Amino acid sequence: MAGTNKVVQLDREDQRSASGMPSSDDFEQAYREPLSKILDHTTWNQGDDLAEAYERMEREITNALNEESRYHEQARRTLLKNIGTAPGTPHNAGVYQVKTEQLEKIHTSLLFNGGVEACDGTYVIHDTLPLTITQIGVSLVKYNGQHNSWVQRLFRRDLQSKMSDPVDELATLLENRKQRAAQGQDDDKLSELASRGIMAFMERKILQQASDAPWRMMHGSPAPYEILTGRWASDSKKIAKSLELIEWYALEHKRFISIPSAPRKLDWLTLGYALKPMEFAIVHTIQPEIEHLLETGGYRNASGVRPAMERFARDVAPHIVIGVYRVSAYAPPHLFYAQIDFAEKAAHIAMADSMLQEHRSFPMLIDLADRLCAVNFGASSFVSTVQMAYAKAGKPFLYLGERETRTR
Repeated sequence: MAGTNKVVQLDREDQRSASGMPSSDDFEQAYREPLSKILDHTTWNQGDDLAEAYERMEREITNALNEESRYHEQARRTLLKNIGTAPGTPHNAGVYQVKTEQLEKIHTSLLFNGGVEACDGTYVIHDTLPLTITQIGVSLVKYNGQHNSWVQRLFRRDLQSKMSDPVDELATLLENRKQRAAQGQDDDKLSELASRGIMAFMERKILQQASDAPWRMMHGSPAPYEILTGRWASDSKKIAKSLELIEWYALEHKRFISIPSAPRKLDWLTLGYALKPMEFAIVHTIQPEIEHLLETGGYRNASGVRPAMERFARDVAPHIVIGVYRVSAYAPPHLFYAQIDFAEKAAHIAMADSMLQEHRSFPMLIDLADRLCAVNFGASSFVSTVQMAYAKAGKPFLYLGERETRTR
């Protein structure tokens, strides 16, 4: 009974983590249906009732789109109209209209002659009990046909050194493996966190040092969380290198465009849907989000990390703006980051490249870099190479996860 009382007294956040599901109140508020109804199998439809499934799908989508359009119209009348008057916004905040002729000029004078170079990376993790292998690849590409790629492979074992006492060695090995996630699952694994941080840093480092293009285009934020928070931020040397790299883009080179695929700023993305085709808006600087990291990131004074972040928030972050652009009425808007003095030109370049694929309205140069990474460093060839090595060692299936041997 004591255990039961303890569970009953948990607050909503604890309920969510303890049960793996949201509380009933949260669920009903989000889905407008009681959780008890969803957990009753008699309320579920038969799998072959396709007519009813299609009808409800169409109804729900139509209602959601109509409601969303109403929000967009209101956002255009109010928020976008006054976007440049909000406190703390950059001097060039506002909504801009772009002409097709301007983008065509970008095509001929900059994009197609190699004046813009894009960078993207990928990583693949193959996790088995004895060994975790991580492959990280980065590619640069221009429209004039020049391209290059780099790769690094990391090998991690739970215990690298041999101890004098075999019992102690086994105990340490078991303890290390106790801390790992399930085999083949990337949640909170050291390999996952390290891979994301290394890839994000090296994308920006290679683009800085290996590119000779006047304009540099990167995928994601110019100041990604992976190299500013977590384990990365606990090391003063690593955070110093990260901040120095971002500062180079913001204060020295300045001519960069950074476009994320899945931004967390859904509020600003909503403003993007309120834009008309061939419009972009400069919304704010990244200073507020860096200051938020300072409040929540656990940066320590003793290590020198916090003073470095405070200086970055004060002296560098105000020079990087975030905006949103929309190229087509048939494709979503996208956020972009740029140096404050070159933000308008950066938006023109991003839009000119995005209009080359109207169905996505996303820069094709980044897609090309992504495809080059996939061809050179994709999961299929990497996993095949790893499995061949296990087979050559005489253990072709012994340590493979269940998903790897499952019949598709």
